Amino acid sequence: MDAALAAIRHLGYVQIDTISVVERAHHHTLWNRARGYRPAHLAQLLADKNIFEYWSHAAAVLPVEDYRFCLPRMRAIAAGQRHWYTPDRRLMKKVLRRIADEGPLRARDFESKPGATKTPPAMWDWKPAKRALEQLFMEGKLMVARRDGFSKVYDLAARVLPPGVDTTPPAGEEYARFLVRRFLRANGLGRAEEVAYLRGGMRPTVAQCMARMAKRGDIVPVQTRGRVYYALPEALKLLERRLTRKRVRILSPFDNLLIQRERMRHLFDFDYRIECYTPAAARRHGYFSLPVLWDGRLVARMDCKAERASRRLLVRNFVSEPCLKNKEAFTSALADALLDFAAFNACDAIEVEPLRDKTVQQLLRRALIERRG
Repeated sequence: MDAALAAIRHLGYVQIDTISVVERAHHHTLWNRARGYRPAHLAQLLADKNIFEYWSHAAAVLPVEDYRFCLPRMRAIAAGQRHWYTPDRRLMKKVLRRIADEGPLRARDFESKPGATKTPPAMWDWKPAKRALEQLFMEGKLMVARRDGFSKVYDLAARVLPPGVDTTPPAGEEYARFLVRRFLRANGLGRAEEVAYLRGGMRPTVAQCMARMAKRGDIVPVQTRGRVYYALPEALKLLERRLTRKRVRILSPFDNLLIQRERMRHLFDFDYRIECYTPAAARRHGYFSLPVLWDGRLVARMDCKAERASRRLLVRNFVSEPCLKNKEAFTSALADALLDFAAFNACDAIEVEPLRDKTVQQLLRRALIERRG
């Protein structure tokens, strides 16, 4: 659990996602960085008030000491910046009063109006109370006290925040410097558009801040693949460290490494697209293909599914990148990674379905048989 908290603090955020074809993205991302991680650890970190839920570029868990740097977004939304819906202030007031009086509540604890249709709502077409809860959450008046399954349990922010948390809104320069340092610490190198990713209107401010930081020597320019990036001076020392290249990492599509797709195309020649939102006939790599990291490169994508009823992990498709040359060494490492990944997904068996890459299919099946003894 300490390692999971350290990972969240280092990354700055871990994205929460609802898709559960394999273990959900927030757990998957932490499992890759914290040995022995289990989903219950995240719930405990939230209960212990070491982390909190809010919006980064998407729904995320963040270290509680960074709470004050979410205040600019909270205040902007409270002042009228649109997030999803037009706020119903009257309903929001009623919802807030009920939680203040009754304590933490879920969306389902708010009854629909009498006579309301029983037809299931379309995706994102939440009932009015859920919209009010989410608006109050985005404005910072409510926070997630815990999760009931995957459902949020909302409470007043004053009752969720631990004592002593700094709630002083950062000034513009301080906020921009925080974003720059946070991104570079987690990602090694970056550009203004990457630091300001999905932060509306922040790119010019971040670019100006980075120019000032570079002039002072707080960050240093580095050139790679024809572009100028910036890095923290201490990050350059990492170039002298040896990488552990033999281990395969099976990544979540929402892993922090991959979330900015254009960055991945430029730095790693990895043109990744998640295809669960693509019609089945148009998919090239599978419903939920997982990027695979090995020998310092993103070498493949693998479509997996955890069949929880039968406790089987299915490998449904595998597509390698041109940089993957030594498939025998790779599949040996992949077999070890799959055994760990299956256990993480509470699966006892791994089934390799017919794959497009017949060489990997044969080598992987053989390696798994050898490891089963």
